[in-house]
Amino acid sequence: MRKVFLPLIISLCFLFESIFVELMTVEAFVTKRIVVPHFLIVAIIFTIIYGNRKHGLMYGFIFGLLFDVVYTEIIGIYLFMLPLVAYIASKIMKVLQTNVVIVSFVALLGVALLELGVYEMNFIIDRTNMVFSRFVEIRLLPTLILNLIFTVLIAFPLKKFLESYAEALRND
Repeated sequence: MRKVFLPLIISLCFLFESIFVELMTVEAFVTKRIVVPHFLIVAIIFTIIYGNRKHGLMYGFIFGLLFDVVYTEIIGIYLFMLPLVAYIASKIMKVLQTNVVIVSFVALLGVALLELGVYEMNFIIDRTNMVFSRFVEIRLLPTLILNLIFTVLIAFPLKKFLESYAEALRND
């Protein structure tokens, strides 16, 4: 029964990204900032660090493909970027302590890497003409602030769940 909860949590993060965008009103943000929720990559990074690395990478591939099919017109950007960012985060955590504050900042770094990677891929294939400084000002910084708030709210409960999930996997 416990094995069902992790895919459910990852799926809810995937769905909550689009629900958040739909519920966020334009009037709340009168500036021309672009705020992008990346709750899925935060959950995947926490899964890789506190849960099971193999499961986290697998969810990165599966939901990366699903993200590309549902939300983007180009198959492969998120399919490639989600597992890559999660893998980089797991390698970073081999050097750092595994406490919730550091993991939260690594997850935020993962969000930044994902945004930068997607921006660069879109810039290379000429789907955007936004200059980098404008991208940082309009999209990257507001996105990081939103995802920092999400990470602060979800970090402790997700950590506790994933630690018990990893313990249950070891006992099976």
